[in-house]
Amino acid sequence: MKRLLSYLALFLGLIVVLAAFVAVSALPNIGAWPRHSPDLAGARSPQWHGEAFANPDAMYMNLKGGIWQILQSKPGEEPDVPVPTKDSSVLYAKPPASGLRVTWFGHSSMLVEIDGVNVIVDPFWSERASPFPWLGPKRWYEPPVSIDHLPHVDVVIVSHDHYDHLDRASVQAFNARGVRFVVPLGIGAHLRDWGVPNDRITELDWWQEASVGTLRIVSTPSRHASGRLEAHSDATLWTGYALIGPTHRAFYSGDTGMNDTFADVGHRLGPFDVTMIEDGQYDAQWPDWHLGPEQAMRVHEDVRGKVLIPVHWGLLKLAHHGWTEPAERILAAARCSKADVLIPEPGQAVEPTTHPSIPRWWPKEPWFTAAQHPIVASRKGDPRDLFDVPVCP
Repeated sequence: MKRLLSYLALFLGLIVVLAAFVAVSALPNIGAWPRHSPDLAGARSPQWHGEAFANPDAMYMNLKGGIWQILQSKPGEEPDVPVPTKDSSVLYAKPPASGLRVTWFGHSSMLVEIDGVNVIVDPFWSERASPFPWLGPKRWYEPPVSIDHLPHVDVVIVSHDHYDHLDRASVQAFNARGVRFVVPLGIGAHLRDWGVPNDRITELDWWQEASVGTLRIVSTPSRHASGRLEAHSDATLWTGYALIGPTHRAFYSGDTGMNDTFADVGHRLGPFDVTMIEDGQYDAQWPDWHLGPEQAMRVHEDVRGKVLIPVHWGLLKLAHHGWTEPAERILAAARCSKADVLIPEPGQAVEPTTHPSIPRWWPKEPWFTAAQHPIVASRKGDPRDLFDVPVCP
């Protein structure tokens, strides 16, 4: 009996040590929970519902089906050969000739140089999109451009606090450079916890805006969620952005499901010289959380975009579709809508108003069409009431 108790005590001790190790490795990356007291802006937001932010429309999710496939994997979901990348840092010595240049670093991380203001979007330079440095979705290639080789950055904008969009190490690297941050309501708590001074943080509700030099940054509605694996899900808001300069306009969708606000964005703030719309990490089990390619094309049209750069793909596996499928399906949708689409290599700087078409750089792999695997959002969380999304034959 004594030996059994000793073994039990040893086992429990190991569990405690393991739990402590997990907590110590994760806690710094999680951030701080925002406090929404009645006198704070978050608690006065129309999106705040007493204990959490909420979308105007409910979101459908087949929880059973989603859980069942979590550990499944199919060929082609991750690249089996190196993904080509470019280092465009030599170009940053001169401003874009057109006044507008976009460098996509993979997933949703970008540099947008617009009318003399340099904007970093959802910076993600870490190895994993996870609170754990040793576990979670791992990037497929090194950052094409290091943070030290970027031009002067005026502002960082963040769409929401999921790990593939709000990365502590990246935030702290830009904070060390004295950069300003514009974020949705509640995310300021994370930034302050990571050392960003309060006077360099601006938190916005939907339709609110901030100015950085001559650039207006307007928060636009999205349909999504937030949370960093702690107990307080949806304690921070999620958003898209319109970047409005004296000459050019750019739209970034952030992570979003389809909803009825995009035409209003286009009417109020468009037309846009370039749209950067999420195109990947979609699944029929949760069609309201992400757009998918065909709905991304519809959003591009609703906001009155001229050139579309698809984002939220090409770096991490977060859903069960072929890694090249978002590119193939967005091009198929573009053929029907006659839209201009640019798909740069990760790290390739392009000027959307003047850049010629880009040769295909990703490999030819099997993929499912919109007719084979449709991704269509529900209107109010009811899978029987769906948005009308044309399917290109």
